[in-house]
Amino acid sequence: MHRLLLATLLTAAAITAPAHAGLFDKNPDKVADEAVTQRLRAVTVWVDASWGFRNQGAANALSRAHQAFTTRGYDVLSVAPYIENGDLQGFFVTYQKPQGR
Repeated sequence: MHRLLLATLLTAAAITAPAHAGLFDKNPDKVADEAVTQRLRAVTVWVDASWGFRNQGAANALSRAHQAFTTRGYDVLSVAPYIENGDLQGFFVTYQKPQGR
């Protein structure tokens, strides 16, 4: 199931615009800065939710990533949760910079 989801996300990102997979253990601000520097139109990042309190930790991690990208002109295109064995592991989040920004 997760391979199908990942393949679908990567295919969609490749069709719409150049994509970059990143975040993992990186600071969201650094990844957003890299995206701006590389002039990427779309960025897909992994937001980990497998540590700490899943609900609060995941929400905080998503909020930090959203803030980092929206302040640099990116919009949230999609958020896809990844669940393994009934446990939330994290999210694949795709941001896209609209034309003219």
